[in-house]
Formats: sequence, C-alpha cells, structure tokens
Amino acid sequence: MTKHRLATKAIHAGEPRPAIQGAVCVPIFQSSTYEDLGQGSYHDLRYMRLNNTPNHVALHAKLAALENTEDALVMASGMAAISAALLTVLQSGDHVLCQDCLYGGTHDFITKDLPALGIDHDFIDPNRPETWADLVRPTTRAFYVETITNPLMRVMDLAAVVDFSQAHGLVSMIDNTFATPIFFRPAEHGFDLSIHSGTKYLNGHSDIVAGAVLGSSELIERVTHKLNHLGGSLDAHACFLLHRGLKTLPLRMAHHHQSALEIARHLESHPAVARVFHPGLTSNPDHDRAAKLLDGYPGMISFELKGGLGAADDFLAKVELPFVAPSLGGVETLVTRPATTSHAGLSPAERQAAGISEALVRVSIGLEDTRDLIADFDQALA
Repeated sequence: MTKHRLATKAIHAGEPRPAIQGAVCVPIFQSSTYEDLGQGSYHDLRYMRLNNTPNHVALHAKLAALENTEDALVMASGMAAISAALLTVLQSGDHVLCQDCLYGGTHDFITKDLPALGIDHDFIDPNRPETWADLVRPTTRAFYVETITNPLMRVMDLAAVVDFSQAHGLVSMIDNTFATPIFFRPAEHGFDLSIHSGTKYLNGHSDIVAGAVLGSSELIERVTHKLNHLGGSLDAHACFLLHRGLKTLPLRMAHHHQSALEIARHLESHPAVARVFHPGLTSNPDHDRAAKLLDGYPGMISFELKGGLGAADDFLAKVELPFVAPSLGGVETLVTRPATTSHAGLSPAERQAAGISEALVRVSIGLEDTRDLIADFDQALA
C-alpha cells in the first residue's frame, strides 16, 4: 500500500483479500482458541492472548501501513504499550534518557516502577542538546520522548534525538499519540519505535482502551515476546472498534486541526485568558519547529486563566458542551485540569518543575461545530 495516500491506506490497508465470506468489514473473531496448524514456536500459535487472531493481524497491517513501518503490534492499553516497549529494550542495570515533561503515567512508570527493577533514568533538557552527552552512561540503552508533550504542547528537536540516539547506539522511542500517523510518522524520521495510546485519536470514539507499538520487524518481534509473557492482550471486539475508527482517522484529524487552531487563536485574544499552549500558535516557542516537522496539529489546547485556580474551576463548572473528564481524542470535547487527572501522580513540586500549574486547563477539541464551542467557551469565561 506504499503507493497510496493516507486516506486510502486508512480504509484499505490490512483488509483481507479476498474478503472473508464476502464481508466488506473484517468480522469479529470471538474465539480465544484456534487449531494448531503446526506452528514451530509458542509465540506463533494463534491465541487471543498472543494478539495474533485475524482481527489483530488485519489491525497490525493497517497501522504499519499508516506509519510506513515494517510491523505493528496492538495491546490492551497505552500504558501496556509504553511498559512493554520499555521493558523490551531495558533490563536490570540499564539506563534510559527521557524527555523532561512526559505524560503522568509514563513519568510514574519510569520514576517509580523501573527503579524497582534496577533500571535508572535521567531527564534531559530538551532545549540544550549539547548537555545530553554528559548524561550518557555505558549502560544507557534508550532515549524516550513524545512528539507533542502533554499537557504543554511542546515540540522538541526530534531530529536531534534521532541523530543523538544513532551516534550513541540507543533505541529511539517516541510516543506519537497526539500527532497520530496523519501528522507525523516517526519511522520516516529515523525513530526505532513509535508508541500510541489507541484509546485516543486512533480509535476516536471514547469507547475502548488500547495501545500500539510500531517499528521494525525485529524490534516488534521482541516486543511481542515480552508482551506475550506480560499478558496485555486486546480482545477481538476492541480490535474491531479500533480497526473501524482508523478508517475515519484522516477525516477526523483534519477537523481537529482546523477547529482547535481556530479556538486556540480565539482564546489567546480573550481578555480572561493569560496564556494558551498550542503548537499552531506563533506565540508557541516551538511553533517554527512544529510547522516544519508536523503535517498538522491535534485537537489539544491548554490554557491558564488570569483568575487562577478559582477561575479555572468556574470555567469547568460553566461549560455546557464539553464533558469534564480525563482522556482525549474522541468525537466529543473534553476539559480537565491535568493536576487532578493526567498528572495527579506527580508531586506538586514535580508539576511545578514541569510547568504544570494547578490552574492549567486542558481541552481536547472534539468534532462539534467550532462556532458552537467558541460561543460556549465565551459564556463560561464571561
């Protein structure tokens, strides 16, 4: 499918040909167990826990085609993807370099769970690549970053990460959840592993939890073997829903891009708003870099109000269209305070160091009419 464009791949890549019993949609194979066809390895046996049923196979092919990777693997959640990928390339005694502002769940796993396994870490300063080499040890094995950070929407020098990783023999890993394959394809830029929370934009309908890891066949095979022992399987019905969601991903991301950018510009000019975080704004310190790297921007906006925490709580209480809820990437707009949801696991000092204030509001712009959302935000800010 390499000759086709993304919108065509989203619909046709990975689909079984000929169609199964003529079905234009891949049926749900609600069977945990399959006949032994003489596979030589345990990992090749067809079994739902091994994430290799017909639903999984079709989904893997579609994801790999969208990001132009050799292979892909889906699993039970975004955190299953993050933990399985990290535990594949790291073992006791190893060391990993990490971006300084990460999703809260990733931050907790790296700072609390990995040390218990004898794995060390250091957070790099993304704005000072010249200091990274000072943190490299003989045991450093990987470099972990995010395409667009959550919740401050920063975009670091990703080309420098790839160059540095290759120069030091590190596995370059990137969480591409916010950008999706529509706006950024890590393998095309030299990254070894791309990680997604499929719960978010890939599925897009707030009705499943899923994760994915994409990369070379050799690395994905290693992740598969690790995951087979950890047991983070994705059930057949969730595979079906994720498969269905991917078919509309290009259309959905186009609306998220347009709507969020328009709303971010409106909020930036609002007298009640102190600061807006969105990579599409020229005021964003990473705007020029983001414009060169990315093919578009997701529906994510964060902002601080001049009235501080009280004003933020008032805003959450007064908005009518959005749901006040965690997560992101669905058809409905969601608003939340990261300090109480995605980054609640960080201490107040850690959040302050990361630039995440108690009053920060994060918005996942859905597929509603942009004008209706702006009107609702205005009345909530009045």
